[in-house]
Amino acid sequence: MKAEYSDEPTGYDADDVTIPRGWSAWFGGPRVRIGPRIAPQIAPVSDEIRDSNSELSSDAILNKQLEQEANCAIQYRTCSWQKTAALLFSEYICLAIMSFPWSYSVLGLVPGLILTVVQALIVLYTSIVLWEFCLRHPEVRDVCDIGQMLFWGQKWAWYFTAVMFILNNTFIQGLHVLVGAKYLNTMVGPNAGISCQTVSFGAIVAVICWLSSLPRTFSMLSKLGTASALFTFISVLLATIFAGVQDHPAGFNAEPTTDPDTGAQLPFGNPIVTAVPILGTTFVSGLGAFLNISYTFIGQITLPSFIAEMREPRDFPKALWACTILEIIVFSIVGAVTYAFVGNQYMTSPAFGSLTPLFKKVAFSFMIPTIIFLGVLYASVSARFIFFRIFQNSRHKNEHTMVGWGSWAFILFITWVLAFVIANSIPFFNSLLGLMSSLFDSFFGFIFWGVAYFRMRKADGAVALLKDRSFRGWFEGILNILIILTGLFFLSVGTYASVQGILDEFALGTVGSAFQCASNGI
Repeated sequence: MKAEYSDEPTGYDADDVTIPRGWSAWFGGPRVRIGPRIAPQIAPVSDEIRDSNSELSSDAILNKQLEQEANCAIQYRTCSWQKTAALLFSEYICLAIMSFPWSYSVLGLVPGLILTVVQALIVLYTSIVLWEFCLRHPEVRDVCDIGQMLFWGQKWAWYFTAVMFILNNTFIQGLHVLVGAKYLNTMVGPNAGISCQTVSFGAIVAVICWLSSLPRTFSMLSKLGTASALFTFISVLLATIFAGVQDHPAGFNAEPTTDPDTGAQLPFGNPIVTAVPILGTTFVSGLGAFLNISYTFIGQITLPSFIAEMREPRDFPKALWACTILEIIVFSIVGAVTYAFVGNQYMTSPAFGSLTPLFKKVAFSFMIPTIIFLGVLYASVSARFIFFRIFQNSRHKNEHTMVGWGSWAFILFITWVLAFVIANSIPFFNSLLGLMSSLFDSFFGFIFWGVAYFRMRKADGAVALLKDRSFRGWFEGILNILIILTGLFFLSVGTYASVQGILDEFALGTVGSAFQCASNGI
């Protein structure tokens, strides 16, 4: 019989149902109180759990999952909050940090820093809402399950979320294939004598990433993630120091100069740094800089998958807070200091291009682990999505079998082939990535979690603005309405800005060709 979907609290004493309160609601720990489900189980679970009492509590479902994996060769729920923090660090402390100086050059230093902190806090809050949702529904394995549950169990919602999920992850993999080729081109120069240089380098990076994707648990990947985050930190630290110690930014001209090939005016004079946007900044460019900051923070698409492999999901906020605090500090300092030394007229994105050749190569080289690992992380999340659905309730999921490992490697191989093709076949790839982010991150970064908040509060029996008339009820209710509206803003205006950016590239003639062999080094 089909389960009936209802937002009304079931299986709970009305007097016992309360909205999560206190420090534990924000920072996690053993005292976290788990509220009622918003809907019956929809994600496939083991036969033992499916055949048991349908009113099993969240804790009971989690304990059964741990018991079933106890004697398996491959165990998934093994991550501590420290290992999860390493995964978060590796996801967020990445190459995108070096685009913050460019954003600040467009927005001005003060608005740029303010938006950095505001966006970090919004993502922190929505991630805590996501975590609360996952605690109530521990069988959830990824954001696709959440998408279906949020929209009243409708199957179309699952397919809609799944398409966005796979496309988003594959395009991010493609971005890292492209950036890997960019790094190799930067190191060897444009005339290395290699046949179809950029495509060849992209193929090499794709193969390395595929091999690095083979570990099947996040616990294993967290070790690689720790090294990735450490090398990224060294890279951005060196870039920031080099920006300060070099005599002049790359491309510096003391007097007005023109390009001998095109006759265009080249940047000149000492670096110009402004606290507010310069006169003439367009809406499209300003919004593009803001979206660049936002997209760097928005990574909630992977969080359900991380939480699903934690031994104690109640501890997730510890990892989240540690990562958010580090993000604000690192992003703000790197962005502001680099911008202060490079200025508006010599700024590139990523800012490695604003360093003199030797400094650029040294700093960029420490980014290699992240260029590989972050693509690996998204490939692993996509592969889990497919692999777990093929081998749910099969021994191939938790044991070392030829079928299991062969299928896992093949799924990853297909994702990296697609990533390679996408990276080389779309001549305006970076702008298209911005377009995809506008379309997808509007849901995964904002709309989903505003809807999740109201669904959970209704299940608690106290919908904000209706029954809960406390200050917190009003504040969070209005906040989540604004979060949903922000998502709609990204979906509409953000999409417009991204499309306009692509049209501007065509108008300026800066769009390359598919499978371009010429060097794309910085």
